[in-house]
Amino acid sequence: MMRKNEVAKKYIEFLSNGAVEQIVSLFSKDGKVSSPIYGDKSARDFFKELTDDTTNSRLTLKGIFENAGSDSLALYFEYEWTVKTEEIVVFDVVDILDFNDENKIEKLKIIYDTVIARRLIENIRSGNN
Repeated sequence: MMRKNEVAKKYIEFLSNGAVEQIVSLFSKDGKVSSPIYGDKSARDFFKELTDDTTNSRLTLKGIFENAGSDSLALYFEYEWTVKTEEIVVFDVVDILDFNDENKIEKLKIIYDTVIARRLIENIRSGNN
């Protein structure tokens, strides 16, 4: 069984590559994601929707914060996101991962400033490029 920080590093790697199935494999069967733009969804639905809206993404890990004996950890990274309209937004993200007893992600809470990213996604939805 992978340790929590190993799961976190794999998550960053898989997210950088848009590898939905590999990302979802890090989650429990009922794993959930809470995102400021996409709302609350199952892990599979969230990452599928994110991937559909993404042309490219580049993540730069800035830190993993873990308390000994806790079932949670936080990832801090820079996210350079190219959406399918080829517009690019760069922002800092904090992801809080809650784990079950098997070190599978039960819940992912994503925290970031959505001012620019929300407009880009709204443009995709409305067809305004």
